[in-house]
Amino acid sequence: MSSTVAFRRLALLLLAALTFLAVPALAHFIPRDITVQAFVKPEGQTLKVLMRVPLKGIEDVEFPRREQDYVDLPRVDQALHDTAQIFLLDKLGVYEGDTLLPAPRIVSTRMSLESDRSFESYDSALAHVMGPPLAPETSIFWEQGILDVLVEYPIQSDRSYFSVDAQFERLALTVITAIRFMPPGGIERVYELEGNAGLVRLDPRWHQAIGRFVVMGFEHILEGVDHLLFLLLLIIPFRKLRTLIPIVTAFTVAHSITLIASAYKLSPQALWFPPLIETLIAMTIFYMALENIVKPNQHARWVITFAFGLIHGFGFSFVLEHTLQFAGSHLLTSLLAFNVGVELGQLLVLVILVPLLNLLFKHVVSERMGTIILSVIVGHTAWDWMIERFGVLQMFPWPEVTTADLASAVRWLFALVALTGVVWLVYVVTQKPAERKAGEPAE
Repeated sequence: MSSTVAFRRLALLLLAALTFLAVPALAHFIPRDITVQAFVKPEGQTLKVLMRVPLKGIEDVEFPRREQDYVDLPRVDQALHDTAQIFLLDKLGVYEGDTLLPAPRIVSTRMSLESDRSFESYDSALAHVMGPPLAPETSIFWEQGILDVLVEYPIQSDRSYFSVDAQFERLALTVITAIRFMPPGGIERVYELEGNAGLVRLDPRWHQAIGRFVVMGFEHILEGVDHLLFLLLLIIPFRKLRTLIPIVTAFTVAHSITLIASAYKLSPQALWFPPLIETLIAMTIFYMALENIVKPNQHARWVITFAFGLIHGFGFSFVLEHTLQFAGSHLLTSLLAFNVGVELGQLLVLVILVPLLNLLFKHVVSERMGTIILSVIVGHTAWDWMIERFGVLQMFPWPEVTTADLASAVRWLFALVALTGVVWLVYVVTQKPAERKAGEPAE
């Protein structure tokens, strides 16, 4: 055998091996996004769960087929039952209190068309799943169908507290689990969970909501680079505890006001509002950097911090917009808990930064020069953010002002004027003792 023939055979074998290895990788197409819908309703000693999932994310199932690869609907029940068990129920943990409920009973499964709209309400979804299946002559491919399933969990009482842990993230690149919890005699609660959101309490108690939002606020202030840089600029020139307390407190009170107002839908809901606030946040950082470079004013800083804190509060509200769904009926309590978490995070930052700045100014560079250098670095970053965020803001058209918008603007204007008056009065009252003390002759 010549070397050329041997080389060709070897090349063909390698090509065949690569083709064989590539087939499994191409056999399962992972969809880009999928939404799993679910109704959760406790009734007496039974917890009913209705679920709907597109079958395009489930291809590793052997299902009966007829001509042209259509689903053989009269023989599809077992495949639907197995799919529901493996891809939904095995990935779903349901808790009553802190107790994991046993495996549920599958009451009914149905294969539906993508055009079916029965899951728009619980009653229509229940009637659909318990109703007649698709006609046997319906032509439908497996990946074009929708799996609907009704399961029942045994529970102690429909007044218990329930939680779910839905781990459906393997169905697609992005999986949204939309849950509608319907407690007896209570308000329906809607949850939109992305990926694996962990344990979600469907009707949290007040202490559970507080714990979750305190942690959330603490983590957010440590992850928000713009808020951390703003805090850094606040404390660089003034590192004594007596000076920092009113400054940090003013920031906390201010952002609490606008955060709570936004949570109650009192802020603009237009698409241009978030990029506007992000641009203004960058401007507040840039201004504080300039003030530190020119001449920081200790007595007026808390007033400026209060004004800028109102802007930062709107920024916090954008983070909470999606997570307020976990507050249950404790909206105000959760908002205050979030602010407590932010305050704890700020205190941690102060505990770390103040000693570091003192060491820097004592052993490395003078305080004035160090203040200028740090402020220039942060100010340069804030300037870049301003340009970038303003570019995003310019992409939105000028808003059309309606009568409702004018009324909202007037309310906000009156509120801000009143708030400014209170802040200015406090500023004047606190200034007089400081001026008297400064005018006293030295002993």
